[in-house]
Amino acid sequence: MQPILDDDRQVIVMDSVCHDARMAYAVMAEQAGAPHVLMRPALSRDGNQWCALYGDNLQDGVGGFGDSPAEAMADVDKNCQAKLAQPAGGGE
Repeated sequence: MQPILDDDRQVIVMDSVCHDARMAYAVMAEQAGAPHVLMRPALSRDGNQWCALYGDNLQDGVGGFGDSPAEAMADVDKNCQAKLAQPAGGGE
C-alpha cells in the first residue's frame, strides 16, 4: 500500500504544524503576564455589553467593558495601566 503523502509532502505538513504550534505558544506566553490573566476579574453581562470587574465595584476596583468577553478583558488590561486623576490644585 502506498502512503497518502510522499516524504516531501509529509515534511511540509509537519513544518506547518510545528509553525502553528510555535505561534500559539508565543500568543499564550505573551498573554501570561496580562493583568486579566493575573487578576482574573469577574465577567458578567451589563446591558448589551460584557463587564470584567476586579474588585467589589467600579469605584474601588478596575473594570472593563466590551461587546465580547475578550474586548472587556482587553479594556481591563488598558484600565490597569491608567493613572488616577489628580485633584484640582495639584493634589495638595
